[in-house]
Amino acid sequence: MYDITTFGEILIDFTSQDINEDGQMLYARNPGGAPANVAVAASRLGAHTAFIGKAGKDMHGKFLKSVLEKENVDTKGMLLDENYFTTLAFVEVSETGERTFSFARKPGADTKIQKEEVDVDVLDHTHIFHVGSLSLTDQPARDTTFYSVKRAKNKGSVISYDPNYRASLWPDEETAKKHMRSLVPYVDLMKISDEETELLTGHKDVREAAEALYSQGVKVVAVTLGGEGAYLYSKDGGCVVPGFVVEQIADTNGAGDSFWGGFLYKVSTAEKHLDELTQEDLKEFARFGNAVASLCVEKKGAIPAMPELAQVERRIAE
Repeated sequence: MYDITTFGEILIDFTSQDINEDGQMLYARNPGGAPANVAVAASRLGAHTAFIGKAGKDMHGKFLKSVLEKENVDTKGMLLDENYFTTLAFVEVSETGERTFSFARKPGADTKIQKEEVDVDVLDHTHIFHVGSLSLTDQPARDTTFYSVKRAKNKGSVISYDPNYRASLWPDEETAKKHMRSLVPYVDLMKISDEETELLTGHKDVREAAEALYSQGVKVVAVTLGGEGAYLYSKDGGCVVPGFVVEQIADTNGAGDSFWGGFLYKVSTAEKHLDELTQEDLKEFARFGNAVASLCVEKKGAIPAMPELAQVERRIAE
């Protein structure tokens, strides 16, 4: 059994680094893609993880596969397709650590995964199955996402969803809303940023948004609040779990994914069924996730910045 299997995009984040002496922007090649980030975050903490998805059979795709293998993420379900190029994201990071994205994905290999290509041996043997929303932007990946989620749910997996909104990948906001919301009824655990609440629920207020998602069947909703921590909502109601003080933010890329990787790791190691988890349990999981994220933002890049269990435990103890 895998503790956590993630499905969706794996790509290169070309992250702005510096200006050279000729005034040109320099970019660093970082492995990225939210589902891949979550798999690595959980793996570094000790979870047995797998990734299902597709990249191009090119220098970038081979590099990404080698990164996952080095991070002990099972890549049996990761395909390299010679007909399509690996998706690239150019990420500009401001002085405050905020990001803007420009994607080269017309089409990217990740959007071309077909349901017949999904490794069901991995899919059918996972405790938690996690997906994002970038695999919903195009066909055939959209149908493949639904096929995989429904199959995993029928096999008893806990379904996790992070609707990672990237405006430039959708034709318009209405289309994004329709497709991103369509997955919610299948979901048990959902992580959403405070910037995405209105898009997913029509409510700007995080409490109202979390309640709206819970009323659609999501058992645990976590709304990330940046440096403020996270707002949790479950059968026991809602609460804020404060974040950790960070001295210096190097890069917020992967912060939400590291939080969620930490949270899912704690769910996967809990001795209880999801329905039995109390608010105290969930607060502990969110605090752990906050600690993971606080360490991640202190370093550049997403995957390279993911901390190990001992570092997280030290931060919590401090």
